[in-house]
Amino acid sequence: MKYIRFIPALLLVSCTGTIEAPGIPEPEPAAAEVDFSPAGLARLFSALPLEKEHLEEVFDAVGSSCGNGYDEEYTMSCLIDEPGRGVGEKPGTRAGKPSYRKPLRDLIRDHLSGSARTRAGVEDLLAALAKTDFQLYWPYSSDWDGETFPVITFDPGSGLETNYGYEVSVGPDGARIVDSVYVDEALAMKRPVWVFNSNSDAAFRPLKAPDTSFFDPAAAPAGRQRRLLLKSFKMLRNYDSWFGGASEFWVRVGSVEGFNATTDEELKLYYPSVTDFMIVVRRRDLGKDLPYEALLVSDFTPQLDKLAFLLVEDDGGSRTQWKAEVAVKIQSKSYGVSIDIPYNEKDDIVWRGQLSARFFEEEDVVTGRFGDVVASFELY
Repeated sequence: MKYIRFIPALLLVSCTGTIEAPGIPEPEPAAAEVDFSPAGLARLFSALPLEKEHLEEVFDAVGSSCGNGYDEEYTMSCLIDEPGRGVGEKPGTRAGKPSYRKPLRDLIRDHLSGSARTRAGVEDLLAALAKTDFQLYWPYSSDWDGETFPVITFDPGSGLETNYGYEVSVGPDGARIVDSVYVDEALAMKRPVWVFNSNSDAAFRPLKAPDTSFFDPAAAPAGRQRRLLLKSFKMLRNYDSWFGGASEFWVRVGSVEGFNATTDEELKLYYPSVTDFMIVVRRRDLGKDLPYEALLVSDFTPQLDKLAFLLVEDDGGSRTQWKAEVAVKIQSKSYGVSIDIPYNEKDDIVWRGQLSARFFEEEDVVTGRFGDVVASFELY
């Protein structure tokens, strides 16, 4: 993971609690520089004078992200540019909504302004933070009681499932208390936990459940035609450490739309195409049938014999290709049509292969298991 470090500044302020815990790494008591890494942001936010309003700001943002099909995430760009805006929410859409008296952005500004070393460059630092791909992830946020303050931690990487974090609370006398605690997913299920990690999906628009936006009636030709839909999607295991958040799946289907060739020569007039979209499955949705209405093939003719199906969980890396093959029939003779379907080298390949027309025609809605995913389809 690439970390970005900026000019020197005192990062932590004194607090009533002592940050220490046996057997876990101690954070630096006073960092020598502004550290815009996940670990540095966790330290920074634990030093901010958080109030209930700031928890509500994060709660609003992650709720907005979820409503747009993303994970429970609040990117640094949204936090700086438009407090409370979630991923997928258009800039400026929060106009007219209740504003925050002093959003987190202003707390960070005040914190950086408190040091003579960073005071003159505060706005540049905020702009730099907004350009990073870091985010605040709040798993199981919908269970929040509206009162409890969070434990603040970060993704330690390497697939680890435990880390240390900063427990922020307010004592009876109103004093802020920061203690160091162990953090795992079981804790995140019981109480608020904020995790700083990297955002990898904000540039893409995920499919929401259910979502009919993949239909384009204006593009449908007159007359009867069959369409292939993805009806439901169920994840049987999480593909990443819980610190990394949800699993992001790419569904890619290679086919030849509207194939009606009657001769070998006419075959040359048709070109294969790829339908692809992203599905984000949050950890709380593990094992649940999520309903969809995603259009995979808009004109599935009787001559389309086999299509190519690739399902991956996104992990990045260099772009590569799966050299797949689609099969079509001309006068009962089968022809293979080559097609390159993209994916990333580090992606987990959940399943790839050919699916025949007979499979989709077995029942009105057919269900199959593809690796650790169960999906259902309708051809009508």
